[in-house]
Amino acid sequence: MGLRLGDIAPDFTAETTEGNINFHQWLGDSWGLLFSHPADFTPVCTTELGKTALLKGEFERKNVKVIAVSVDDLSSHNKWIPDIEEVNNVKFNFPIIADSDRKVAELYDMIHPNASEKATVRSVFVIGPDKKVKLTLTYPASTGRNFQEILRVIDSLQLTANYQVATPADWKNGEDVIIVPAVSNEAAVEKFPKGFKSVKPYLRVTPQPNI
Repeated sequence: MGLRLGDIAPDFTAETTEGNINFHQWLGDSWGLLFSHPADFTPVCTTELGKTALLKGEFERKNVKVIAVSVDDLSSHNKWIPDIEEVNNVKFNFPIIADSDRKVAELYDMIHPNASEKATVRSVFVIGPDKKVKLTLTYPASTGRNFQEILRVIDSLQLTANYQVATPADWKNGEDVIIVPAVSNEAAVEKFPKGFKSVKPYLRVTPQPNI
C-alpha cells in the first residue's frame, strides 16, 4: 500500500549533492517538495530539474524546500548537474538525493514494476510542516511536470491550512475561494471580514483572505 494523503512522510537519512541529511530535520518548519526522476542524463528530467532551479525563489517565498531523488549515485548526480545548468541557463541550487540502495524510493513507493523494474517513477510529494503528505502526483516518463501547477496547488494547500478555505476548479492565486463547510455562517462573518456570498447553502465564496 502506497502513501496516502494525511500519512506521515517517512523519515530517512541520505547522502545528497549538498551533504548528508536527515529528512525531517532538514525540512524543519518548512513545507517540502520531494520529487523523483527515473535516472540521471534523461532528457525530460534535465528540463525539469532546471525549471525547479529557476523557480527556487518562488518556492522559497512560499516557505517550501525542494529536493529531488533518483536511484543513481552521487557521482552520477554531480556529473549530470553541469548539463542541467547548461541546458537551462541556471545555477543548480537544491539537493539531489543519491538513492542507489533504493531506500527512499521504496519508502515512498516510487518503484512500480509495471512501469520499470529498475527505475523510480516520476512522483511528486508535497509535505506540510506537520510532516504529513498533502499531495501526491505521478507522471509518465514522457510528460514533463507542470511546475506552475505544483506552485498553484501549494498556494491552495497553504490557504486551507491557514484560513479554512478551499479553492474551486481552475482557481488561480488572487481569485475568490470557498469557505469550508466546517465553518458556520456565524463564524464566517468574523473570520472573513471581506464578506462572503452564499451561492448555495453549502457553497460560500469569499475574496482570498491573504491579499
